[in-house]
Amino acid sequence: MLRPAPSRMRRDGDLYALEAALSRRGLGPVAGTDEAGRGACAGPLAVAAVCLPPNARLDELNDSKLLTEAARERVFERLRRAKAAMSVVLYGPREIDRRGIGVCNLEGMRVAVARLPVRPGFVLTDGFPVPGLPGSLGVVKGDRTAACVAAAGVVAKVTRDRLMAELDLDHPGYGFAVHKGYGTAAHDAALRARGPCEQHRLSYANVAVHAVPAPT
Repeated sequence: MLRPAPSRMRRDGDLYALEAALSRRGLGPVAGTDEAGRGACAGPLAVAAVCLPPNARLDELNDSKLLTEAARERVFERLRRAKAAMSVVLYGPREIDRRGIGVCNLEGMRVAVARLPVRPGFVLTDGFPVPGLPGSLGVVKGDRTAACVAAAGVVAKVTRDRLMAELDLDHPGYGFAVHKGYGTAAHDAALRARGPCEQHRLSYANVAVHAVPAPT
C-alpha cells in the first residue's frame, strides 16, 4: 500500500494553510494528533487528537514547547470555548513498561482519533504517518506547521501536566509538579535518595538502576 511521504511545508508558513487546502479538496474535517510525555521517565503518556471548527483561528496557538505554561492553559481554554472536537488517551507506567512507548504512542493516536465526536476525513500527525488512520499524513515539525497538530500537542501537554501536579501530591518528594516526570538533575537526585515509586517507568534505564531487586 502506498503511503504519503511526510510533508515538508515551510515552518514559517500559515499555521492553518495545510488544513484549509485539504478541506478545499473535500478531505475535511481534518484532525491532528500529538503526544506529551514520551521522553519522561515517570507518569503517563498522553496522546491527543483535535479537530478544529471551520475557519477557527486561535490566539497564541503554537507548538506547545514554545509556549509558557500559562499560555498553554489559555490556548486550552480557547479550544474548549471554540468547541473544538478533542479526545485524550492515557497510558500508565506499567502499560508502557509492558508494551513499549512506541507501541502505546501509535495505538494512542488511532484510539484518540476514533474517540473524536466527529469523524475526520484526514489526519495529520507530527513527523510520520500512522498506519490505521484515515488519510494519515506525517508533517515534518507538524506542531509548528499545522494548527490541528499544534492544538493536539497543547491538549496533550496541559492534560498531562495537570495530572503530574496531582501525582506530586500523592508522591511528594520527587518534584513531579516541577519537572513533570522528565529526567532532570533534581529528579535523578530524588530517585537516588528515594528509589522509584509506582509512577516511574521501570523499563527506563535511569529508573531501573535505582530499583530495589525483588527478593529471591
